[in-house]
Amino acid sequence: MTQPPERPTEDQAAAGVPTCYRHPDRETWIRCQRCDKSICPDCMRDAAVGFQCPDCVKQANKGSRQNRALYGGERSADPRLTTFVLIGINALVWLAITATGGGSSRLANLFSLTPTGRCELTDGSGRFYPGVPDEATCSTLPFTQWHAGVADGAWWQLMTSVFTHVEIWHLALNMLAVFILGPMLEGIVGRTRFLAVYLISGLASSALVMWLSSEFSSTVGASGAIFGLLGALLVVARKARVNSQWLVQNLVLGVVITVVGWRFISWQGHLGGLVGGALAAAVVAYAPQARRSLVQWVGLGVLAVVLVVLALVRAAALA
Repeated sequence: MTQPPERPTEDQAAAGVPTCYRHPDRETWIRCQRCDKSICPDCMRDAAVGFQCPDCVKQANKGSRQNRALYGGERSADPRLTTFVLIGINALVWLAITATGGGSSRLANLFSLTPTGRCELTDGSGRFYPGVPDEATCSTLPFTQWHAGVADGAWWQLMTSVFTHVEIWHLALNMLAVFILGPMLEGIVGRTRFLAVYLISGLASSALVMWLSSEFSSTVGASGAIFGLLGALLVVARKARVNSQWLVQNLVLGVVITVVGWRFISWQGHLGGLVGGALAAAVVAYAPQARRSLVQWVGLGVLAVVLVVLALVRAAALA
């Protein structure tokens, strides 16, 4: 149990001798620079000028911005943590697909983004019968399996495809890019906003694939979300008026790779992710300081809903 502080002696009180506000039995002539209360040596806290009392220090720490991210929210203690979690999820999905057949895995069909269903050969080649309209008809053909699409009700593919890879080289290249770009953005906007930008970028990537890719296409990979990270970093760099030459160079490199490999790379997914990431980052970076968090989360929520609606409208048209 703690003992209550002793009251100043009658002589001290009568003489008007100042005593510490926390230790009334201690005479002191030192005062807090903020509130002007008397403080003894045990209660003195160093300040930029003079000393402050413990209460003022505690109050100042509550309003301190040192633990705040640049655009609101808490600063990440380790900006790499969310990136490591994302990489881990991608790796686990790849391991599960590899263990269940690789390209011919049912998990690959379940998770990859296909606008409308298609009847695929079971050899893992990705070849399919374009004239087969439904699963019942597909089941009558030998060595085939039905790959349900978003138009068939597989709405989860809009997000699961972002975490799906079949080839190890595809996984490795994408995760290297996430490892490089992810901590940079999380260090600027904080953990929850970084994760929101990443997921919205992936969703925007899927939405544009739904509208601009072949209805029988099959898309997997985190590339759209990665382009979203690039777009987001470009937005926050411009907002902060810092040199973004390195980011522009990486974006140009990504565009060149996409153009050269357009037959095998989803330029629709890359473009959608880039635009989605830039829009999400703009919501975060340009939200007014007054009620910043409210504006940011409402804005991000509206953006996510719009993307989902756009994708489902296209799915309904294909059904």
